[in-house]
Amino acid sequence: MKFISKFFKNNTPIINVIRMNGVIASGSKFPGSSNLSLESLEKQIERAFTGKKIAGVALIINSPGGSPVQSALISERIVELSSKNNIPVFAFVEDVAASGGYWLACSADEIFVMPASIVGSIGVISAGFGFVEVIKKIGVERRVFSKGENKGMLDPFQPQNSDDVKVITDLQEEIHNQFKEWVSKRRGNKLDKEIINKEGIFEAKIFSGAKACEIGLADSIGELKQVMRERIDEKVIFKEISGRKKLGQRLGLSSSKYYKVIDYIEEKIAFARYGL
Repeated sequence: MKFISKFFKNNTPIINVIRMNGVIASGSKFPGSSNLSLESLEKQIERAFTGKKIAGVALIINSPGGSPVQSALISERIVELSSKNNIPVFAFVEDVAASGGYWLACSADEIFVMPASIVGSIGVISAGFGFVEVIKKIGVERRVFSKGENKGMLDPFQPQNSDDVKVITDLQEEIHNQFKEWVSKRRGNKLDKEIINKEGIFEAKIFSGAKACEIGLADSIGELKQVMRERIDEKVIFKEISGRKKLGQRLGLSSSKYYKVIDYIEEKIAFARYGL
């Protein structure tokens, strides 16, 4: 999309900026959690597309991924409002836009990255532990009562069942196909089928920002202010749309230091998968 500064006449154009930093997950496990969800971002997204002189909405993304459902809900809301208000969306990837983070990036009309950004991981994963031998060694007898044949599926205290595994892998395949369809729809002819197969783009591989531009996962190298000033107007105004804090948060009463530490550790583990 091309923009001509004189279109705005004497009005200085505005770029509304939304920061999407953190793990994508439904709600908040702890008070003060920084998880990204439609619930936590919806007001920001709506405000970003409301007002006059808006030349575009910029998403600054730094996320290792998370919930595919929340990724889809956030992305679809952005696309809906962009189309409804005829306002373009630009994604700017900082350290990482992997898995659900890349899902979010694809809600934009164009994706900009830094050369060393980490992009991709178009796949689905679930993990757990098995404690079958542990409870045998310590002499624990487990008693479970349930109704429904699959209610105890993937019980970590029972031997792994091949039928249970198939249920999970079939579900993963379905979600993976949804992810691939979303990327293909949003990236359009920017993704070549031969390159997709050759590079393993849909096999959860990760790429540097520079490589992502080569294979079509991103459009160009660029930083928010530089790109928008060149694209729209040298005097463009950047307006960061921040989330409204709850009363308890504004009073400093909403979270204990222990919750914050646990939340911080979980987020660091998620980012650590990509060496960050």
